[in-house]
Amino acid sequence: MKIKIQSYHTSDFPSEFTTENYSVVLWKCSGVFSVDDINYSYSGYNILFLSPYQKLKLASESDENIDVLFFHGDYYCIEYHKEEVACNGLLFNNIYLNPGVELSEENYHYILELFSHIKKEESEKHPFSESIIKTYIQLILAIGSKQKSSIEKSVIANEKLPNKNAAEFQKLLETHFKNEKELSFYSDKLNITNNTLSKAVKKEFAKTPTQLINERIILESKKLLHLTYRSVKEIASELGFEDEFYFSRYFKKSVGCSPKNYREKVGISVVAKMSM
Repeated sequence: MKIKIQSYHTSDFPSEFTTENYSVVLWKCSGVFSVDDINYSYSGYNILFLSPYQKLKLASESDENIDVLFFHGDYYCIEYHKEEVACNGLLFNNIYLNPGVELSEENYHYILELFSHIKKEESEKHPFSESIIKTYIQLILAIGSKQKSSIEKSVIANEKLPNKNAAEFQKLLETHFKNEKELSFYSDKLNITNNTLSKAVKKEFAKTPTQLINERIILESKKLLHLTYRSVKEIASELGFEDEFYFSRYFKKSVGCSPKNYREKVGISVVAKMSM
């Protein structure tokens, strides 16, 4: 499957939703969803952007329609189109931000209409249909990026500055995650206790430092498997794992499949092929 739109009711939505595709989930009402076991509350009109093999659970307060756009990375490459839609790191592949966006009612209905256009083009299979569908996907991602960037700017403008310890932890993590996987390294660097750091990070990001360390390693693992031709052994070494097999077990525990199977299902990006 390269591209598909599928509709559900919240009552028959899978108890744990996961796929090898990128997915855009569109729905309304209120409740709680979790992505990779991190809970987020929602209300109103919502859109959620999921990377391959992220795990979604949804608990809605009413039975509503859920519409999901699936597209494979080979069909529409977000890395290749990142300049146009700025979605990679904003909508997808960001461990520090809520992966969902609350939409305006107008944008919700507009994106729902675009979903319908995609279904129509996909069923017609005209020689120009693929180009038209990719344009629709790009438009959906651009709308999502615009709305989410506006929300992030509004939060920064209206709230106090982020907790200094949490912000410094984020900087340290981005620098050292490949080689430093223990919480004590980061608390020692900041000259605070593990408990103080954990409270600050949990308040800022709704995740513990350990969760963020693990998520950052897995995110980089996925990127290297998708965006490069490096072997699993080379990727394990780059990420500070002395044992390729321990890395594979670590990856499978978090993602649900082995690095080899992940690469087979998700594929290697056209960006990797272009860089050769």
